[in-house]
Amino acid sequence: MRAVHVIEHGGPGVLRMVELPVPEPAAGEVRVKVAAISLNHLDIWVRRGMPGVEIPMPHIPGCDGTGTIDALGEGVGPEVTVGMRVLIEPGFTTADGPEVQAGMDHLAPDYGIRGEHAPGLAAEYVCLPEQYVTPLPEGLDLIDTAAVPLVFLTAWGMLHTRAKIQAGETVLVLGAASGVGSAGIQIAKAHGCRVITTAGSPEKRALGVELGAHDALDHRDDAWPKELKALTGGQGADVVFEHIGPATWDGAMRSLRRGGRLVTCGGTTGPKVSITLPHLFMKNQSVLGSTMGPRSAFVDILQGMANGLFRPVVHSVLPIERIADAHQMLEGREVVGKLVLTF
Repeated sequence: MRAVHVIEHGGPGVLRMVELPVPEPAAGEVRVKVAAISLNHLDIWVRRGMPGVEIPMPHIPGCDGTGTIDALGEGVGPEVTVGMRVLIEPGFTTADGPEVQAGMDHLAPDYGIRGEHAPGLAAEYVCLPEQYVTPLPEGLDLIDTAAVPLVFLTAWGMLHTRAKIQAGETVLVLGAASGVGSAGIQIAKAHGCRVITTAGSPEKRALGVELGAHDALDHRDDAWPKELKALTGGQGADVVFEHIGPATWDGAMRSLRRGGRLVTCGGTTGPKVSITLPHLFMKNQSVLGSTMGPRSAFVDILQGMANGLFRPVVHSVLPIERIADAHQMLEGREVVGKLVLTF
């Protein structure tokens, strides 16, 4: 089978197409013939190398994918069948701990993400425990749906699980054209919120409005926090959805109303930001960290897609052999939405 190897940390040139034996499913596992994967910033960080994270080489990247079940291991339940079209879940745990039993598997101390903490999905066939595949509702496309898992689960975890958004609240979503930003706009809108978004170009701001934002601001213009305050009658946003980091952090904090919640899942422009403590405690604001989301959310996410409530934003679809080109495009900020790679 074809697969992708990261042979060492470095630039896109360390990605190699290789031929590997087709794996056989163990007891309780299914084998999926992968149709497509999508690219995330996590793939870039894994390829470059992350401080304190040791990744054995060669390594198969990729945390998002879809495909068709083509073989079953011994003991797999009757609800999983050969030929079933499935979404492959990016997260996994290795033990049935209290967090898993409470439906909050992403909080388990042993929670990992495929393509980072274990071999990923950039392979023509993958084997995994049966509980980590979710059947696709009728009408969903395998290629487009490959762009869904990580970004929609992350956005759901940020807004629904962590910030606990409520209908009628104003939600500021940074980075409308990113994968997680485009998902965040749609999830906030579906919860009955007023959505304001930001982006760095007219094309990307137009996408934000198309996805459901009421207003779109230019976060490259230093005045955008004042514009947001004007749009909210001087109050600011109830919830700020942050994932960019240093480039937008100060503006994001200035945009947060008294008693508001800022929730962040990462920082694509860097790892360090600053907080003015008196502003935080005198305004009774909250800063929340969020990683991924509960796997139970996939039922609602996929049903929302089937009902036309959610849709992935796919920039382009490329053959897996062009994975190095895809990495370069994502690093060069040439991408609106997600890049999908097909086998």
